[in-house]
Amino acid sequence: MAEFNYEEVWKSMDPWENIPEKFNIGYASTDAVCKKGLGDKVAIYWENSNDEKRQITYEELRKETNKFANVLKDLGFGKGDVLLLRISNLIEFYVIALAATKAGGSFIPTSTMFREKDISYRLDDAKVKVVATTPQLAEVVDNVKDDSKTLEHIVVVDYLGETATKDHHLSYNKLMAEASDEFDSVETNNDDVAFVAYTSGTTGDPKGVVHYHRYGISYEYLAKHWYCYDTPDTITCPAEVGWLLPVSSSFLYALHRGMSIVLYHEMGGFKPNKWFEMMEEYGISAFIGTPTMYRMLMKVEDAENKYDLSKWREGTSAGEPLAPDTFFNVKKRFGVTLRDGIGMSECMVYVHNMKGMDIKQGSCGRIGSGIVIQLMEVPDEEEEEKENNVTLKPVKQGEPGVLCVKRSSHPGMMKEYLNKPEATNEVFRGEWFYTGDVLRQDEDGYFWFIGRADDVIKASGYRISPFDVESALMAHKAVHEAAAVESPDPVRDKVVKAFIVLREGYEGNDELIKDLQNHVKKTAAPYKYPRKISFVKELPKTQSGKTKRKMLRRLEFKGTPYQL
Repeated sequence: MAEFNYEEVWKSMDPWENIPEKFNIGYASTDAVCKKGLGDKVAIYWENSNDEKRQITYEELRKETNKFANVLKDLGFGKGDVLLLRISNLIEFYVIALAATKAGGSFIPTSTMFREKDISYRLDDAKVKVVATTPQLAEVVDNVKDDSKTLEHIVVVDYLGETATKDHHLSYNKLMAEASDEFDSVETNNDDVAFVAYTSGTTGDPKGVVHYHRYGISYEYLAKHWYCYDTPDTITCPAEVGWLLPVSSSFLYALHRGMSIVLYHEMGGFKPNKWFEMMEEYGISAFIGTPTMYRMLMKVEDAENKYDLSKWREGTSAGEPLAPDTFFNVKKRFGVTLRDGIGMSECMVYVHNMKGMDIKQGSCGRIGSGIVIQLMEVPDEEEEEKENNVTLKPVKQGEPGVLCVKRSSHPGMMKEYLNKPEATNEVFRGEWFYTGDVLRQDEDGYFWFIGRADDVIKASGYRISPFDVESALMAHKAVHEAAAVESPDPVRDKVVKAFIVLREGYEGNDELIKDLQNHVKKTAAPYKYPRKISFVKELPKTQSGKTKRKMLRRLEFKGTPYQL
């Protein structure tokens, strides 16, 4: 194998290359794949926790998406219209989303955990015309349908023996049985809107991140160097498909390349044993998951010998920083090198580790091929309040700064926050997209995550990364999960506080607190150790699984620390 040369890799791919002016993501993910001779290839392998199994080829997917595009056309859905999906991990999610884009409209993926206020907000904000759901999930939509000024149709997909029963429900299955499987996709430009992914912010209303039809092919550099997709790979992302990580990695980045995707409808949470069984059965070669998923996989004793995992070749970690112990355990037991990266809904992953590149454990890697990035000075609070008047100034080598992406260098950049021009202006600062992520870049060009601009812990004159503290704590045998935040202190002004979920068999006491503090001093640095520690049963999480550090910090400064 040739020696990895980062400079050559960065120059080798122009993200704008091969993006045609006319481009429809639904057509590119189905018809275009069939024209490559891959019509008989399985596009999606599906099963659920009831051991029911299905699969669909690219030719079948082409026909099914055409059918539902015809259904939508008959319902008056066309260019500029919006469809909201409230569907769990079913093949129909893929069919319906792609059909909406073929019909010239756009789609909104949502979590099945959303309640009435979440759905109602999205219906109004995006002016949704059609909702697609299942009998098990329809009630929430039914409860808010009369409050929507634009919702015209609720299409219900039969599942688990249940069918649409309300008079205002339209049966997906009946409509599909009567529809033609021939449809000419609406001609769209690559910069027409294809979907809107709402962020799961912890404060304020969610922001609708508007993405273009070119979204899938804008991330070929990730498919090649981060996910390392290579036809005829079989890939998976074991998350609810309503979240952006699977919508991107095991949907829009994968289908147009002709990948086979394993989709599992799981009831009751992530089951690591079941995933090892499916990795063996389907010969999964690329696994995309969060560090939490990998930690759960590592709990399965002797999995490397119990299952045939010979096809497992690639591992990508996303959603939160990857702790060193997880990285080393996966590599030691399975021979798979996990590649970490950093990104966000607005621009997905822009800094990542690459296959063949020397990995500095704890670093999120280097800049993706062709992308231009600059670290800018972190504004103080008074400057930040002025927002649009803030002048972005590059930091010196090695100093922490807010990561900013040059907008013109990245075709996958969002168009805007839907109906939120002020919020859009906060992040679109001239030619730069202001991510709010604080990192530093070392002398070798590797980036190191410090935290969000408002997550960085300032204690005893130091700027401390919560991830550094959390990683050190999680390397201790007693710790299952940890979160670190600023906490007020009468002597030192602010100190590090850690909230810790212990592994089974351990009890929180003064002796363990001292042991953990000494462990962090040795593992990270003396100034990073948590002077305060609280043991909790679980950490507060967003619906996408990220720890709510802001909430923990806010409660600390209110004088009502989080307890559970």
